[in-house]
Amino acid sequence: MPILRTLLFVSIMTVMLCGLHYYVYLRVVRGLSLGPTEQRIARAVLLSLFALLWLSFPLSRSVPRNLASPFLWVSYIWLGVLALSAVVFAMVDLARLLGGVLSPALPIDDSRRAWLGRMLDVVALGGAATLSGCAVAIGLRKVTVKRIEVELTKLPQELAGFRIVQLTDVHIGPTLDGRWLREIVDRVNTLAADAVVITGDLVDGSVAQLGSHVAPLAELRARHGVFFVTGNHEYYSGVDSWLAELQRLGVKVLRNERVTLRPHPLAGEGASELGIDLVGIDDFHAGSFPGHGPDLPRALLGRDPQRPAVLLAHQPAAIIEAAQLGIDLQLSGHTHAGQLWPWGYFVRLQQPYVYGLHRHGDAQIYVSAGTGYWGPPMRLASESEITEVILKPKRT
Repeated sequence: MPILRTLLFVSIMTVMLCGLHYYVYLRVVRGLSLGPTEQRIARAVLLSLFALLWLSFPLSRSVPRNLASPFLWVSYIWLGVLALSAVVFAMVDLARLLGGVLSPALPIDDSRRAWLGRMLDVVALGGAATLSGCAVAIGLRKVTVKRIEVELTKLPQELAGFRIVQLTDVHIGPTLDGRWLREIVDRVNTLAADAVVITGDLVDGSVAQLGSHVAPLAELRARHGVFFVTGNHEYYSGVDSWLAELQRLGVKVLRNERVTLRPHPLAGEGASELGIDLVGIDDFHAGSFPGHGPDLPRALLGRDPQRPAVLLAHQPAAIIEAAQLGIDLQLSGHTHAGQLWPWGYFVRLQQPYVYGLHRHGDAQIYVSAGTGYWGPPMRLASESEITEVILKPKRT
């Protein structure tokens, strides 16, 4: 069954990529008025880029990173350009179609209509190139620190100002390496957090390929430690090996379990009851892997409900069960805030929340835009972030 699902996925993706490349080819040929020789060159270039895209996944998994990385930079940037170009061309073609419907009622002669058609082609090509350039510039800019304040009803005054720094969707792999991660670690350490949490999708590759690039995580410092939960990409990259490697680096992996983070030093009667329950569960879709899968009831078993509970769950979809089981705040990633406009609108078909702080029943959820990016080193209408979450007691 897994082999059949993989073959079906590969077949669908191949057909989609073929269709997108052919569509872009037709629009470029028309937009630039290419002659026969130029058309042959365009076909050769697009066929080469299609082949490189199709080979990108096996390249990233089976070829040493230093050899695969240059090819994957080209492949992933082209994937982003292809996606944005297809969207721009489709919008222009819809405008052309609408114009064709309205044109009989407009006093425009044939020569003016042909000129407008050529101008639309120029706008489409220029728009696709401009958006692609902007997306690369935004994707590669320095990661910002985003600070949010969250009020929790159960948070004791002794823990007012408790700070959790969240990293998520780091995606160390073909285009993000250990040098980049070391800069992220240095910036996180300057925040002097009470706890650092990594909410999944840390890597895109095996420990053998990327172990040295993830090593800077050993230098992360936080008062109560560094915690990790799995994302879906860990399960494509040898999850058990990565969990062992993270433990070796001093990162505490939470697999359907919790730890209580208490104020220090504890003082006064009842101080032993003070604290925050930090809960971590496996990725939402991890159940298809033997020995893995989210189990929030198990993680909460025997918990004192008077303490606030902060859940680390890679996918926002976990909030539905979390709110029912008394979680106060969930920290998630996975969506990349859409990464490239307008794909965030499609993410909403799968996830209840795409970005930002939301209330879901009695619970709250913050969905980060992600610290890195997946695939194309590009972002549009979203920015990478290190999230600094400041917890405060609920004001009465």
